[in-house]
Amino acid sequence: MRILGINALFHDPAAALVVDGRIVAAAEEERFSRRKHGKRPVPFAAWELPQLSARWCLEHAGLRPGDLDAVAYSYDPALAKAPESMGLDDPWDAIRQTYAREAPGFLAEALPGLDPERVRFVPHHVAHAASAGLATPYPDSAVLVLDGRGECASHLAGRYAGGTLDIMATQLLPHSLGLVYEELTEHLGFLRSSDEYKVMALAAYGKPRFLPVLREHLYATGDGGFRAHAVPWAALTEPRVPGQEWSQDHADLAASTQACLEELLLDLTRWLFSRTRAESLAMAGGVALNCVANSRIAAESPFHRVWVQPAAGDAGTALGGALHLAAEGGAAAEPMTGADLGRGWSDEELRGWLERARVPYERPPDIAEAVAEELARDGIVAWFQGRSEYGPRALGHRSLMAHPGRAENLERLNHVKGREEFRPVAPMVLADRAAEIFEGPLPSPYMLFVHGVVRPWRERIPAVVHVDGTARIQTVDPGQEPLLARTLAAFERRTGLPVVVNTSLNTAGRPMVDDPRDALECFGSAPVDLLAIGPYAVRRGRAYAGGEEPA
Repeated sequence: MRILGINALFHDPAAALVVDGRIVAAAEEERFSRRKHGKRPVPFAAWELPQLSARWCLEHAGLRPGDLDAVAYSYDPALAKAPESMGLDDPWDAIRQTYAREAPGFLAEALPGLDPERVRFVPHHVAHAASAGLATPYPDSAVLVLDGRGECASHLAGRYAGGTLDIMATQLLPHSLGLVYEELTEHLGFLRSSDEYKVMALAAYGKPRFLPVLREHLYATGDGGFRAHAVPWAALTEPRVPGQEWSQDHADLAASTQACLEELLLDLTRWLFSRTRAESLAMAGGVALNCVANSRIAAESPFHRVWVQPAAGDAGTALGGALHLAAEGGAAAEPMTGADLGRGWSDEELRGWLERARVPYERPPDIAEAVAEELARDGIVAWFQGRSEYGPRALGHRSLMAHPGRAENLERLNHVKGREEFRPVAPMVLADRAAEIFEGPLPSPYMLFVHGVVRPWRERIPAVVHVDGTARIQTVDPGQEPLLARTLAAFERRTGLPVVVNTSLNTAGRPMVDDPRDALECFGSAPVDLLAIGPYAVRRGRAYAGGEEPA
């Protein structure tokens, strides 16, 4: 079965292609359109479809729209209710629902040759659940989904067994942990439905002194659900104006909300374990991108293993919807082995891009050694290798790299990217060395947990140690990422450090770099010393010296 998955209604539009249960391609529309998150999550944008990413998925597989057996749309308007009946203030939701109901026709117009009868609506949280429970390497897992909202709920808890989902609990709106965190994000002066990760970073600078008050508004109900009553944010702290310096009160409110969220999630996981007795938990939904909470679940919940979908936000529902229909059609889902599901280019194609751009470049004997040498002398490297990542994390395919042993490199990278100074950067580390440096769930290939940094190492790799002594790590397995592993090994030979700084290859407010043009534009506009693009190296001095011919 050839199934295209589509996420379009709220935010992070994306497309994914599943063929006979195997994940062939998955990509977010923002990487093509260059609009952060693809669009804003407002009803008037609900009609916008991930046309570019959908067309690419089909082209990558050599398919036409008429070749598809089904298209999964990750929202079922038949399950929706009027917002006022759910306690939501959303006066234009009727427009959103109209667009959802008409999605088959819109998709047929966007993908000429597609039969609109082949479009099937998949409930939003079922699509989230499938993106985790059917993609995890641990079959027969419990599954937990938490986000802002779906059709009429914000949460799903259940279990996958034999590819079939047994739903055990849901939480109806208006109670939503995702919406609470969005409200806090807006109150703290950040962009709602976009900057929630900044709140998580800011929380490390605060104390949870508002926790007793928040517990009165946010709490588990003991039956697999919870309550999220309106939080009086303004009574706790003054709102922060965007661009204004944050205060200790702001950090304390972030820390308090983060702590309350973690407590509530632990209550939900304990209830789910009591019902399933499963060894593994698979998680999805935007709340599952909260890596601090994930680490507490891994450490304190009864589950032996926790696996989080790397595209846990709404983009992942494109994949989940496709996997769900594949399972319904009898195709056994193959586990997700990596997030590198987007676009990639051959060496010859990359050479063509460089020559058309008239950029001086070289082809060193081993790009891994060349990059390690540049990093060892404290250069910043833009790393563009293989297929791009699906999801919000840079996982060694579209990354900015730097030396972790220089504390000033945190400020330096935040300056390069044009982002807030309190934001941390992450380390990538060889998988077989991680346990001696970091404490927490291992392996951690998708950067979805935080780990304590062992004290002797905090002084050796200060650039990647957050203010609370933690780091959000990516472990690198040589079997899955041989080039990246060779680079880390070469860097360790030169410095004694098996760790490199890894942050996303982009600048503030822009999507992660995806194609070679994006990489060249980012390299040209930011103070980066070396662009490693496939086997080729572009050096800043040579690129801007003028007159040199390509090697």
